[in-house]
Amino acid sequence: MTERFTGNFTQQEPIPQEGIDAALAVLQHGRLHRYNTAPGELSETALLEQEVAALTGATYALAVASGGYALGCALRAVGVKPGDRVLTNAFTLAPVPGAIASVGAVPVFVGVTEGLVIDLDDLEAKADQADVLMLSHMRGHICDMDGLMAICDAHGVRVIEDCAHTMGASWNGVPSGRHGVIGCYSTQTYKHVNSGEGGFLVTDDEEIAARAVILSGSYMLYERHLAAPAREVFERVKYDTPNVSGRMDNLRAAILRPQLRALDRQVKRWNDRYRMVEAGLRGTPGLTVIERDARETPVGSSIQFLLLDWAPSRVQAVLERCAARGVELKWFGGAEPTGFTSRYDSWRYAPSEPLPASDRILAGLLDMRLPLTFSLEDCALIARIIRTEVGAVFQGAA
Repeated sequence: MTERFTGNFTQQEPIPQEGIDAALAVLQHGRLHRYNTAPGELSETALLEQEVAALTGATYALAVASGGYALGCALRAVGVKPGDRVLTNAFTLAPVPGAIASVGAVPVFVGVTEGLVIDLDDLEAKADQADVLMLSHMRGHICDMDGLMAICDAHGVRVIEDCAHTMGASWNGVPSGRHGVIGCYSTQTYKHVNSGEGGFLVTDDEEIAARAVILSGSYMLYERHLAAPAREVFERVKYDTPNVSGRMDNLRAAILRPQLRALDRQVKRWNDRYRMVEAGLRGTPGLTVIERDARETPVGSSIQFLLLDWAPSRVQAVLERCAARGVELKWFGGAEPTGFTSRYDSWRYAPSEPLPASDRILAGLLDMRLPLTFSLEDCALIARIIRTEVGAVFQGAA
């Protein structure tokens, strides 16, 4: 009998009871706005920021309305202006070039390797074209951060890290988001902690932190932050930093705080599931497993593999055959954007030059979520289905 998977690729685990109780307490007292506090009260949002700073080892942290807002706020905080050029990955999701476009800047796309990380040779070639790199750790793949920072430091390029897929991950023991001048994170439902929407940014730079707090809509209420610079830093920048409101509220912060405390345990669970699928796919004819660098500690909340140099019709056949057996794969190589999948040449508001080596990789790139609602047995079954269907199409091609 043909095996079929019946799970749901978009079903997350429930919010922990501690988070539900904390959220109910916020609803009962009604002080959802982060600056609406009773005398002597520390807001849930301020406490969350303090905990994010401690978790990442950053001096300052700011909670905001979304990961995309964190990216745009970071660009404004480092002084990116309309017309400036900003380096970024060719392989990323639309909010990254979208954040660059939102401040009137122009993305300069850097190629992707078969390891699904930014191409450092291409970065070296383009590093003199911009003063800022918005580095996307796309789908949790972390490049050689030591090599990247050496290139950027040599060319005077400041790095903003998009860590939407790497909260809880690290490179050589350094938490993701802590190599560059700013790290940005997302707490959207499909990320590693879940508040529906939300995000953070972290930095050690006091002036960037102060600008980010004002940008987020603090007015003159800086003292209600627990992970922000001293008042005199705000006094230096308050008159020339606009309010571009994007605060997180106390309800979302209350939901997130217990999830943040459980992050290390959740990372292990994700990686167990990733390794189960990876082992099941390894050795499949025609399929390339993405090898991870030993210096990288990832969070395997999704998995990717390559069908390199396959005709589009053959890739589509794999998608359809797996879908018929309950396995949802996403393809970054389609001619038209579908759902969240799109390519650098899909974003017509952002001019781009052809990247033939990257195009070859994206043309064969398949992607799959691994929610924690999947058991290890589910993951083994999914791998068997993919292996069988890729093998069937590959043999047909041969």
